[in-house]
Formats: sequence, C-alpha cells, structure tokens
Amino acid sequence: MTRNQCTEFLKSAHIGYIACTKGAQSYITPFSFAYEEPVLYCFGTVGKRILWMRANPLVCVEVDRIVSREEWHTVIIEGRYEELPDTPQHNEEIDKAHDLLAVWWEPGYSRTFRAGGERPIDFVWFKLSVLGMSGHQAIPDEPRIDSASSFSALRQTIRKRLLVWATALQ
Repeated sequence: MTRNQCTEFLKSAHIGYIACTKGAQSYITPFSFAYEEPVLYCFGTVGKRILWMRANPLVCVEVDRIVSREEWHTVIIEGRYEELPDTPQHNEEIDKAHDLLAVWWEPGYSRTFRAGGERPIDFVWFKLSVLGMSGHQAIPDEPRIDSASSFSALRQTIRKRLLVWATALQ
C-alpha cells in the first residue's frame, strides 16, 4: 500500500494493537485510537502498557481489517509514545484528542477487575508519533480455488512458470 492508502485506511480505523517492550520482553494489547497525520491520539489507564511505554517510548502498532483470507488490509506503524499531561501547554492537544476519539476512549475508562480486585482508574491521554509506516493488502480479483481439480490446475501452472523461470536463469 502507498503512504496515502495507509493514511486513508488509518483514518477509517479506530481499533488496533500496540506493542511495547521492557528489557527483552514484549507486550501487546488492543487499543483505541484516532489518526490525524502524523500522530495517533489515544487514551488509556495507567497499567502495564503505560508503565512500559514510559520506560521505553518506542512502540509498534498493527491495524488490520480482515474480511477473509483473500481480502485484508494491514498497516504497521513504528512510533514514539508521548504523554499529554493535563497542563495548559497540552490542553489544546488534549481537546483535539478528545474530539477525535469521541466515545472511543470510554472502554479504556471502564471499571476493570484483576485477580487482586478492582483496578484504580488513573487515566492518561497520549499520542504516538509515526516514525515509519508500511501497509499490505490482499484484494481478490478473480474467483478462488473451490475444488481439488482447480487446485491441481493451479499447481501445474505454477510448476510450468517455475520451470520457465529456472531455464531463463541458466
């Protein structure tokens, strides 16, 4: 996918997966976001994800839309975490994040229980600056293999093309 296609895809998506690391250990979790180039605005409560991103602000985000094995879109973002503290300096950006996220931030602010009891709700607005982005997609353009005979015919076609290619390389 081109950068423009990735950008348009991200504007229409609101749920993804964010990965962060602590030492050699990775942690990945779903999250809500709103994309406004060149950042993703987010909201969360203080927990493992926020604590780890505070310690190491480099993150990776995956956003996908999977219709079937033959039709899907995936965008991967390499980014940098930055908190938006509740200060006059950041009020305008927090207001923008709030407006863009609309009600998408509410699940992150919902009452959550862990093994030890209810999790305290200490929320954080943050943004992820996009350092790099790539996208891939698969869009079916013809009927797919429906039977063993179709698969056999496809396998034969691939073998013929590989033979032609191998002969050309010699």
